[in-house]
Amino acid sequence: MRRIVFLDRATIAPQIKLRPPDFPHVLVEHERTLPEEAAERLAGASIAIVNKAPLDAATLARLPDLKLIAVAATGTDCVDTAYCQAHGIAVSNVRGYATNTAPEHTFALMLALRRNIVPYRADVLAGEWQKAGQFCFFRHPIHDLAGGRLGIIGEGDLGQRVAEIARAFGMRPVFAAHKGKRGLGPLYTPWLEVLETSDVITLHSPLLPETRGMIGLAEFRQMKMRPLIINTARGGLVVEEDLEIALDEGLISGAGFDVTLPEPPPLDSPLMRVAHRPNVIVTPHIAWASDEAQQTLADQLIDNIEHFVAGRPINLVTGSY
Repeated sequence: MRRIVFLDRATIAPQIKLRPPDFPHVLVEHERTLPEEAAERLAGASIAIVNKAPLDAATLARLPDLKLIAVAATGTDCVDTAYCQAHGIAVSNVRGYATNTAPEHTFALMLALRRNIVPYRADVLAGEWQKAGQFCFFRHPIHDLAGGRLGIIGEGDLGQRVAEIARAFGMRPVFAAHKGKRGLGPLYTPWLEVLETSDVITLHSPLLPETRGMIGLAEFRQMKMRPLIINTARGGLVVEEDLEIALDEGLISGAGFDVTLPEPPPLDSPLMRVAHRPNVIVTPHIAWASDEAQQTLADQLIDNIEHFVAGRPINLVTGSY
């Protein structure tokens, strides 16, 4: 009888069904787990399920029975994978579940900001339509997506899907070359050219040492078109203090952010300070979270566990076992 412990079940919506694995097991679910609680809760478990609950080397060293960490996400930065690799603990992740939901959220932010949906809604609720005395009014500028240049930073599955949707809107998508690199091939447009010429810039990159803080004040000052900045990828890619300055100085026309660092952000963080502005939308890391995407994630999560127990592991990130 295998013991499975899910440390942070609350990171998946309650309406999403997590089917029982097809082998004898005991499944224990915790809504959330503090770092100092993880070792005690995982004692005797051979399989851990985590989404964002951290498992560092010190915690893992106290868990001799642990054989698999099934991460309920694509990113595995919450797990010390180097320790797992060295000590024979398999780590699996979930892939390809967000190829609709994250790009759609990207365009939801883009459309809302380009067309000033949030300010117009606020005006309607405040009675401004009645005060206007005619069938419409023009308090906020409205811009089409069609004809605009979309700079995409990150050329993976999500970036490619965003480009596909952009073309359907009549936009001209370009993929930015990696910052500071040349000779990457015909897919890429030089980094500086993308910053200088894009009407909208959208981020779809992982958070790595080389991508942390890749958009800061120097980059904002190179954005000649005063673009919208959309980030549904990872907090930390954009320097939030510099984003606030860019908005204050009119270097960009607006920002739509679904991610922050840390999450949730402190109430006095730069992103929260600007969140009330009419040209800013902040959502609570939900770009990935359509019900359809979450169910796909949950199903693949259990698939990963079942394949591992059957001796045919899939979606491993720490080598073959």
